[in-house]
Amino acid sequence: MEKTKALTLAAIMGALANTLALPLIAIPITIGTFDSVIHFSQIPIFICGVLAGPTNGLIAGAIGGLFMGTVRPGIPFVIVGLAILGLTNGLFARKVRPFFSGILAWCVQAPYVVITDYVWFTLFLEKTPAVTWTILTTILIKLTIEAVISAALVDILISYIKKTGIVSR
Repeated sequence: MEKTKALTLAAIMGALANTLALPLIAIPITIGTFDSVIHFSQIPIFICGVLAGPTNGLIAGAIGGLFMGTVRPGIPFVIVGLAILGLTNGLFARKVRPFFSGILAWCVQAPYVVITDYVWFTLFLEKTPAVTWTILTTILIKLTIEAVISAALVDILISYIKKTGIVSR
């Protein structure tokens, strides 16, 4: 894919990722006593990583994390986490199907989520380690659900996108 097209795709997919993180589009979910939402902002990040490669996946992830990182819930390291997701998805997509590249990318991102969220909840929000692990466990369950659903949808969408001839990769 031409560099200009790839960068344009990264910008568009990043913007779409922000849109998909909006509360109006999210699906409410309760895991135990933890209320949250399921959103699918990973879908455009995964699509960009698969179609435009790891660098553009990283860019789409970083752009796609701006809303969640600054506004909702306002945790800045979300931006880096989604950049990691886009980068690693693009790397894995070179070798495996989009579904597996999405799952593997989540497996790489998960330790980053554990470390940064643990620090966030214990140091900044002053939660006890026990409370933090309870919250963190539910966050990881929710993010795993999002990653699996998003990876499955991207696996389906990529075949249709390629059939349109919009991209040659």
